[in-house]
Amino acid sequence: MNLSIRLLQQQELAKAEDLFRLAFGTFVGLPEPRDFGGDANYVQPRWKLDPTAAFAADLDGTLVGCNIACRWGSVGTFGPLSVHPDHWNQGIAQGLIEPVMDLFDQWEIRQAGLFTFANSPKHHALYAKFGFYPRFLTFIMAKPIQMDGSDMPGTTYSQLTPQQRLDCLQACAALTDALYPGLDLSREIEAVQAQALGDTVLLWDGAGLAAFAVCHCGAGSEAGRGVCYIKFGAVRSGPRAAEQFETLLALCEGHGASRKLTRLLAGVNTSHEAAHACMVARGFRTEMPGVVMHRPNDPGYNRPDVFILDDWR
Repeated sequence: MNLSIRLLQQQELAKAEDLFRLAFGTFVGLPEPRDFGGDANYVQPRWKLDPTAAFAADLDGTLVGCNIACRWGSVGTFGPLSVHPDHWNQGIAQGLIEPVMDLFDQWEIRQAGLFTFANSPKHHALYAKFGFYPRFLTFIMAKPIQMDGSDMPGTTYSQLTPQQRLDCLQACAALTDALYPGLDLSREIEAVQAQALGDTVLLWDGAGLAAFAVCHCGAGSEAGRGVCYIKFGAVRSGPRAAEQFETLLALCEGHGASRKLTRLLAGVNTSHEAAHACMVARGFRTEMPGVVMHRPNDPGYNRPDVFILDDWR
């Protein structure tokens, strides 16, 4: 058998998405593994963001695995890492991680990370080979959308003029850089706009940008039908951070309501104690726990003083 690791091609995206569902659905024990993830689309949006960061495992001309790297400025993540169940325990996953590590070196990533199953020693051991260390849990949490979406403060990225968008990207990068040096979500914000995946919700105050949230909305995005999914959200540090975090959650719920969506979904690392407590108080409930693994083994931006929503799946 001849195994090669190469770039994932556009014509393979549907197969890669099916492979992802089959692999994860099999691992969690679904009766119909391909039902995993519903109609959310994880592979195509990430491939479009950077086709040179998407890798395929090719076994004798057949796609048997894939992995996609993602760069948020100085922070790098990867996933979904998928291998066909017929080829588990054959070293293919390790082969798909190796080029990602090379890419992180090229990108000069300061903090690398991933999200994996908290109850899988097998996964923990695999990633440990590459220097990743398990830290706090991340909860994927959801609540019903109960707002009507009217009369909400704030704006969205799509409402801005081209010059305002440039200024907004700079403001978002400055906000996140203050939370963790080099953290920058500009590429995610622009990808959501360019691919019509959703929108970025913006909260302004007298001092400038107070908070923002990159939201995927509905089928075809990473959210899935009926869902407003906060892929990343951040609040400027300061004495009003907790209050502005609550406002940001309300803005995202209102944005989902304005699009006739029924659920609000977000990930929160439990190191963000105040943020997690706020979400519980607002009616969010955990749907899936996972553990984030860091390389190097330091907190990064996962600290109690930071109000961030994110999901490294």
